[in-house]
Amino acid sequence: MPEPIGDIEIVAPNFKRQLSGVTSTIVQLIPLQRRLGLRIATLGPGLPAGLPKISWLSLLRLWGRPKRRDVRLWHARRNNEMIAGVLMRDALRIPLRLVFTSAAQRNHKPFTKWLIRHMDAVIATSARSGSYLEMPHTVIMHGVDIGRFHPAETAEDEFAATGLPGRYAIGCFGRVRHQKGTDLFVDAMIALLPDYPDWTAIIAGRTTAEHKAFEDELKVRIAAAGLQDRILFLGEVPDIKIWYRRLSLYVAPSRNEGFGLTPLEAMASRTAVIASDAGAYAEMIEPGTGTVVPAGDGAALREAIRPYLADPMLAATHGDNALVHVRKNFPLEKEAGAIGAVYERVFRKSSRAVGQ
Repeated sequence: MPEPIGDIEIVAPNFKRQLSGVTSTIVQLIPLQRRLGLRIATLGPGLPAGLPKISWLSLLRLWGRPKRRDVRLWHARRNNEMIAGVLMRDALRIPLRLVFTSAAQRNHKPFTKWLIRHMDAVIATSARSGSYLEMPHTVIMHGVDIGRFHPAETAEDEFAATGLPGRYAIGCFGRVRHQKGTDLFVDAMIALLPDYPDWTAIIAGRTTAEHKAFEDELKVRIAAAGLQDRILFLGEVPDIKIWYRRLSLYVAPSRNEGFGLTPLEAMASRTAVIASDAGAYAEMIEPGTGTVVPAGDGAALREAIRPYLADPMLAATHGDNALVHVRKNFPLEKEAGAIGAVYERVFRKSSRAVGQ
């Protein structure tokens, strides 16, 4: 059932049907924000049935103010959501204030810069993404749900339960494509696994039709090396969380990235991480939890992996450290609280709460 619009003070739109990192962020954050007392709902297609949301018809009632505030907040994360917010606030005179979260790590196009300048508050998901913004902003890095992503607890969580060869697993998860660096991971495994027979490589994630030839070519290279039983493509798995728990080492070799949550998910599962310096990876990994290498540098990636394969106890130690680091610095509650503080500053600046 759609939420009564009079009760909603913050709308977090999702104007994209396909699952994306932005959609995943919205899906994870909103239930937690509600538990923290925020009157927030989302709007848009392709969202889970149980997520608090408003209907499209509710947009016609945004001229009416919420029960406890003089204005509502519209939290955009994409350009089209910013456009909708600016039109509603400035053209239709709807009592809205606009918040935008930017994850992009590139120079923005002129129109995007114009939109961002018309926001009432801007959040950057990393210091690097913030460096491309030409206006004041708050850096709030994404967090991870440490209740959902956690270390192994049962025998089923152990790699031995898979029945796959070897004693230890190294994994690379996410969409299979050149941008994600799947080929860099495969090349490193082809070079290293013959020297480390206790290790098996796991690749999990969706391959779209557009990238099927890319995956097929990787499988040809693996077969030519005689490693088809030790470098495995699982495709999309029903529950990726258990596979993080089964790994001893996780690799995130992206050539470019917006933010990139997978290293945090791995570290929350007590798994050491090697990542490129794409996205926010370098800002989430610290010495003793893993290693960061230049994006696109296959040789550097290979040599960063080698010490962990040679010494599984190093991977275990760094995994322990990673778990402590993530639980301290990247719980989802910390992200939700920081966003809530931004909301409250905008409310205080632009309107007075009523009935308090």
